[in-house]
Amino acid sequence: MFEFQTIQQPIEDILLKEKGSKFIGFAYPVNSESDIKESLNHLKSIHPKATHHCYAYRLGINGENYRANDDGEPSGSAGLPIYNQLLAHQITNILLVVIRYYGGTKLGVGGLVKTYKESAKYTLEQAKIITKELESKIELKFKFSQQNQIFTLLNKYDAKILDFDAQEICIINANIKTSKKENISDELSEMLLEFNFS
Repeated sequence: MFEFQTIQQPIEDILLKEKGSKFIGFAYPVNSESDIKESLNHLKSIHPKATHHCYAYRLGINGENYRANDDGEPSGSAGLPIYNQLLAHQITNILLVVIRYYGGTKLGVGGLVKTYKESAKYTLEQAKIITKELESKIELKFKFSQQNQIFTLLNKYDAKILDFDAQEICIINANIKTSKKENISDELSEMLLEFNFS
């Protein structure tokens, strides 16, 4: 199983109003915890006066790395309903944030659960869900004279070249679909090349 579902691009500023409070939904495709931190810091910088920044995320092909955060709302009233929407949509490698500006009327725990859930659901409904293949990063070292051979091989496996350092000994970093990792490894070993996956 080398595929997962995620969203195609960020979704921002999806507004929901409830009893004077404003709930604003954001969804970001992410690949790491540093991506998540970056997105959360970005939202805090553009919404510094918001009362709460509640969020949930899932990372990993089966969403095995996850978190739900209530950010000061009553326990389980915000992060969990947001997280449950990620499960309901069966998506991973995603950060879903609902920012709240308090409007003066308390919603109660039941009202919060309902509104955070609706805001998260409404935000995800604006997103295009896509299936992505898992990728692995490969680093190759080879002699300059072998570069044509290497590029032919990388093309054959639809590798995406991230950087290419052309010296006497060249170094290429590329992303390759994890499902093709074994096959390309066999071919590279036959060519007696130095390579490693990270």
